[in-house]
Amino acid sequence: MIYTSDEMEKAAVFEVAGLMCAAARTAPKGRGLDNIKALVLDGADKDGLSAEMRRIDAECNGEGPFGRDAGNIDASDYVVLIGAVNGKRGLKLCGLCGFANCAASAAAGANCVFDISDLGIAVGSAVSVAADHRVDNRVMFSAGYAAARLGLFPKNVRVAYGIPVSVTGKSIYFDR
Repeated sequence: MIYTSDEMEKAAVFEVAGLMCAAARTAPKGRGLDNIKALVLDGADKDGLSAEMRRIDAECNGEGPFGRDAGNIDASDYVVLIGAVNGKRGLKLCGLCGFANCAASAAAGANCVFDISDLGIAVGSAVSVAADHRVDNRVMFSAGYAAARLGLFPKNVRVAYGIPVSVTGKSIYFDR
């Protein structure tokens, strides 16, 4: 059987998206608590994400990255989404989130700084996998914001990033 480069590249990008999810899962986490959720979108789900990004762009009167980034989502093979569950560690003294302790943070509805830090480490681990496999990618808060707004994650995931992935002769994320 003969496989074309296009077929093999598409299969490779899908495999790398899965490896990115694995890297996010195994990334180090504060106090060893795993509050990371990952998804991979393609097809109609990916199209729905870019449509939501365009709606947000319209709400912002075109100010911001949403419209531009939606075009990158459209041109990508897949989008890896990584979000952090907003949990609390139950610490009596911390204050890194801007509140005296976890109880005060929860009462204010704030995000736990450990979860947000863990999200950054998970995203870094995921994009390093893509880079190691020479798969073009771009970290986009805009795609994560739209995904959370669409309810793609469980309700307690309020902060997420999207990472579109693509294999082409020239990175589609370079000249934006």
